[in-house]
Formats: sequence, structure tokens, C-alpha cells
Amino acid sequence: MRFDIVSDTHGRLSDELLRELRGADYIVHAGDMCSESDYRRLARMAPLRMCLGNNDWGSDYGPEVKRVTKFFAGGLRWQVCHYQERLDLLTCDVAVCGHTHRPLVERDARTRTLVVNPGSPTFPRTGQGPTIGRIIAENGHVSEVRIIGLPGR
Repeated sequence: MRFDIVSDTHGRLSDELLRELRGADYIVHAGDMCSESDYRRLARMAPLRMCLGNNDWGSDYGPEVKRVTKFFAGGLRWQVCHYQERLDLLTCDVAVCGHTHRPLVERDARTRTLVVNPGSPTFPRTGQGPTIGRIIAENGHVSEVRIIGLPGR
């Protein structure tokens, strides 16, 4: 299964981002979407799992979108929170965060939980430019994880 990981789109879904998301089995958004119409658009592309970011206070995405979102998919326990420091790494296999606009892929030394921050496809804060994350899961295990650079900027 292919999980495309996005964060900090801030009301802007570029054509490059939408092209890259095509074919995802799930889209996971780590907050600061800032647009109910973008939420509906991504949810039409694939099942969407999202948490609220610090700039999502004025939007209503529905009762399933919370400050911390947990779900089970691909044989893995997922947790999504905008802030990395608020993730509970003892209760998940994959932890997704955002907020910093800086991509990160690491295994927690204590829990071995995979932690992913996809950066931002809209307002990146590194020389890598716009980015998203991608996780491939097979038989309840992560077989591939990577940061994908998007064209533009």
C-alpha cells in the first residue's frame, strides 16, 4: 500500500503536488491544510487521514479530524499530530508530524517507531524545495520510506 504524506499546504495545492499524489492508497496530512475545499479535493483522490494544525482553527473538516489522529491501515498503527513533541511513540508504528516545514525521516532510538515529517510542498524551509513523504507498506511492515522533491520554486 502506498501512503503519501503531506503537511503545511496552507490553502495551496499545486499541480505538481496533485500529480504526485495520484495513485496513493491513502493520503496522510499532518495539519495546516487551511482549506475545507482542499480537504474535500484530497479526500476525493484517496482515503484522507488528517490532524489539525495550528492554522486550521477556522476550518471544520468534520469530527474525525482532531489534534491527534490515530488509525490502523496497511497492517500498521498510525498517529498523526502537527507537533512532533506531542506524538506518543509508544502507541504507534508510524508517527507523522509537520509544522517545521522541514523534512525528516528517522527511527526513534527507544521505541523503533518510524517518525516522518514530509516538509511542505507550499512553503519549504530548506534548500530541498517543496517536498512530500511516501511510505510503502507490505504485510504490516514499512518496506520503503522516502522524501520526494517536487518541481517548482
